[in-house]
Amino acid sequence: MQASEPIHTDIVLLGGGHAHVAVLRSFGMRPVPGLRLTLITRDLDTPYSGMLPGLLAGHYDHAEAHIDLQRLARFAGARIYHTSGIGIDPQRQLVLCQDRPEVAYDLLSIDIGSTPARSQIAGADRFAIPVKPVDSFLTRWREAEKALLAAGGGRVAVIGAGAGGVELSLSLKHRLTADLGLAPERLHITVLTDQAQPLPGHADAVRRRLVAALRRHGIELLTQTAALAVEDGMLHCAGGRDLPFDAAVLVTQASAAGWLAETGLALNSHGFIRVDGNLQSVSHPTVFACGDIAAIEGLALPKSGVYAVREGPPLAENLRRLAAGRPLRPYKPQPRTLALISTGEQNAIASYGGLAAEGRWVWRLKDWIDRRWMRKYQELPAMPEGDGPRDAAGHPVAMRCGGCGAKVASPVLRRVLERLRPLAGDGALIALDQPDDAAVFAPPPGKLLVQTVDQFRAFIDDPFLFGRIAANHCLGDLHAMGATPHAALALVTLPYAEEAKLEQDLFLVLSGALSTLGEAGVMLAGGHTAEGAELTFGLSLNGYAEESALLRKTGLQPGDRLILTKPLGTGALFAADMRGEASGADVAVALDHMQQSNAGAAAILRAHGARACTDVTGFGLAGHLIEMLNAGGVSARLELADLPALPGAAWLLARGIASSLQPANEAFGAMIEGDRGHPAFALLFDPQTAGGLLAGIPASRADACIAALQAAGYGNARTIGTVENNLPGSIAV
Repeated sequence: MQASEPIHTDIVLLGGGHAHVAVLRSFGMRPVPGLRLTLITRDLDTPYSGMLPGLLAGHYDHAEAHIDLQRLARFAGARIYHTSGIGIDPQRQLVLCQDRPEVAYDLLSIDIGSTPARSQIAGADRFAIPVKPVDSFLTRWREAEKALLAAGGGRVAVIGAGAGGVELSLSLKHRLTADLGLAPERLHITVLTDQAQPLPGHADAVRRRLVAALRRHGIELLTQTAALAVEDGMLHCAGGRDLPFDAAVLVTQASAAGWLAETGLALNSHGFIRVDGNLQSVSHPTVFACGDIAAIEGLALPKSGVYAVREGPPLAENLRRLAAGRPLRPYKPQPRTLALISTGEQNAIASYGGLAAEGRWVWRLKDWIDRRWMRKYQELPAMPEGDGPRDAAGHPVAMRCGGCGAKVASPVLRRVLERLRPLAGDGALIALDQPDDAAVFAPPPGKLLVQTVDQFRAFIDDPFLFGRIAANHCLGDLHAMGATPHAALALVTLPYAEEAKLEQDLFLVLSGALSTLGEAGVMLAGGHTAEGAELTFGLSLNGYAEESALLRKTGLQPGDRLILTKPLGTGALFAADMRGEASGADVAVALDHMQQSNAGAAAILRAHGARACTDVTGFGLAGHLIEMLNAGGVSARLELADLPALPGAAWLLARGIASSLQPANEAFGAMIEGDRGHPAFALLFDPQTAGGLLAGIPASRADACIAALQAAGYGNARTIGTVENNLPGSIAV
């Protein structure tokens, strides 16, 4: 969708499940003008349930078995909010989030999966590892796996003997013994169920083959053995039987998120969202649900990823249809599904109705099916650009006013400010809550006024997170100068949209900025808003400082150590993200660093005698360092191997993926002599957003400074070079 497209419909996808990845791909292939997608997801990598047993058995690596939602959302033109949904207000059409403002929707689809039921097993929450959510299971299981390997063996209890529990136990046994070398006789796995037989819902022929596989691999099966309570290292079962364990895994009947009960949505007796044949809530027509969390009226579908996968295309079609006011189409589940159940090694059992088959060929079939499905979401096609903005009916969009006619309407601004309630500041004679044309401050006696301004385009589609990072970036100049930030004026341009959506976007970006400004003790004193082709944000900031405490770019002395407080690489990573080629996990790491304030680092640098300081931003490390060297009449020698880099940044630069500003920054290379072929050389010119501080510290205090920075949370702080007395402004590498 073109940036200047007026937005008239917001579709929010809550959860990154199997159906929602199909919706994202569908809208990426066939975008709808004026319709905006937002994905709210706890995980940036979503696992494919069909490949989980193979991942656990060691047949697949993480990348093969996961879909990168960051890349997929970028392909779909969707905003991605990396957070957990914790509630829904269907009356006001809002999704409540864990650590950010609520998200408004016109249409909402929920695909948050399920978790194993634990309420009937005392202590399961504390002492057992539920298999869902898969991301937390994988993290906790890897820790348990390390402990088993360190001990040379142990006992594993798998609670639940459905297809998932049996398949998981066989996968774990294969991984620990065949892949990691644990002696089979030192590993005892027990699968237990309160049912008379394992694998309910499968034919006897399938059951016999899987029971034989358990026996063949030395896995104990206990039927009619209900788990009653879990303590640390002990599982208490019905009939007085106790099972000691070193790790307990919970693969029981699915349960729904508890917070759904507070939403007012119609739920069934087990807490799942009741939907009709169109996957639409029976109580709230603007809400859809799919996958494990949905209970389709009149159907008793098992909680299986097979159904979630098949629900994706009809869900995408119905979202399009409802947004356009067209009749919906019912989802028609297949009467039977083919289940391919792996047995640990590259062998599998096929279950289809009353039929069963087994062999390596079944595994190869399963592997082919799974990989084919994953390729649709991992190998995304390049999409042609549109021919200009149009409305939902396909008509060209009318031009919007420029100049002061482009300002956001006064009622919108007033409502947003009432919702925000910005922090009040000391010394404000006239401020934001008063109807005057400008803010007025009385500077503290004896203090110097320090001012700065910065503004840039949004590089991510999350207005709240963009506001947080942009404010942190703007504060960097004051921190680098040794000033205490005091007040800010905001400059915001919002993409064209209907008034309610403009209001929500303005609220989100200012909420993000205020969360950062509030942490810094900075008041928002006013600002200016406008409409435009894309989201931009900036701040004009002032701060106060004692003259003796000011840090300047001048002052470097030969022998000083150069210290950098944050890793490099944001330019390359977000250039790749815009092209859909960055890893979501790498982008998440970069976003975390970009939200980290430089305030603490500045204080530590001053405490260790910093002679000069600057923040590393658009000109890259080389450009900002050369400014310091020229100001001080000195040179520097850098150790390229010591440059801290964000994950993936050097690899992207080596592939030629770089910021559009990188070529201009490379002009600074004329002042650099040395190994231009070093893998880290290109990092010198990578433009940074919300980058770290670069300072010169006396050599005798450099090690202590690095130790203090790392202890304060700047884990990538490094000494990267030394100030020398050669050609002023030159750098040797």
